[in-house]
Amino acid sequence: MPQLSMHSPLGDLAISEEDGDLVAIDWGWGRDNTKTPLLAEAKRQLEAYFDGKLKAFDLPLRPAGTAFQRKVWRAMAKIPYGVMMSYGDLAKNVASAPRAIGGACGSNPIPIIVPCHRVVASGNKLHGYSGAGGLDTKLALLKLEGALP
Repeated sequence: MPQLSMHSPLGDLAISEEDGDLVAIDWGWGRDNTKTPLLAEAKRQLEAYFDGKLKAFDLPLRPAGTAFQRKVWRAMAKIPYGVMMSYGDLAKNVASAPRAIGGACGSNPIPIIVPCHRVVASGNKLHGYSGAGGLDTKLALLKLEGALP
């Protein structure tokens, strides 16, 4: 599986591709660096996002997960840049329960691009983030997008 690593304001990221689709973004430097056209484009879009110049990603995604998780991730991907949505509201959108939404957020293999950082507890309270740095990273992403001062 081709992988390309990059430096970001949140630390190193490793972007993985399989059969022409992005399948993962992991914190840390990857085991190899293969610059495929898709990985180069994903890196370019992530750099533009971190520079505040990109508000919507346009990349082919194929996150591995259950049918329910994929449903939640598709719904998360529709949350606009700079907008926060509660676990409860997202649960209503997919006919589920907030706790199940939290589980899907924690299992998201393509963070940042599939914006689980935009999902918050009721009253816009920050709660949980499985990426490196935990809530500090979630806070940094929401501030970058202007969702928080």
